[in-house]
Amino acid sequence: MKLVLAVIQDADATALVRVLSENAFEVTKLASTGGFLREGNTTLMIGVTDERLEELKRRVQQTCRARTRLVAPSMPMGEQHEGLASDPVEVPVGGAVMFVMEVAEFVKV
Repeated sequence: MKLVLAVIQDADATALVRVLSENAFEVTKLASTGGFLREGNTTLMIGVTDERLEELKRRVQQTCRARTRLVAPSMPMGEQHEGLASDPVEVPVGGAVMFVMEVAEFVKV
């Protein structure tokens, strides 16, 4: 058995939880914050058998799409601290990051 921690964008959370629930995956949803943009995201804790792990990864990949977003830069342009860049920068966001961990014991009471 595996424990998967899937960190996804809030925009994909509702759809992914629905898809996983419809396909008999048990999911616990946690609000989280982090990443490059320091925005809210969602972390899903999913217990899955070894046999269904590939199916889970496929469903996450199909549901959580990568996208780009324009953000105002907040880092100095030059080493001499010439000021901040004024033009927005396009950065990739979305998709999913999954951590797959071995479960030593699973107890459901």
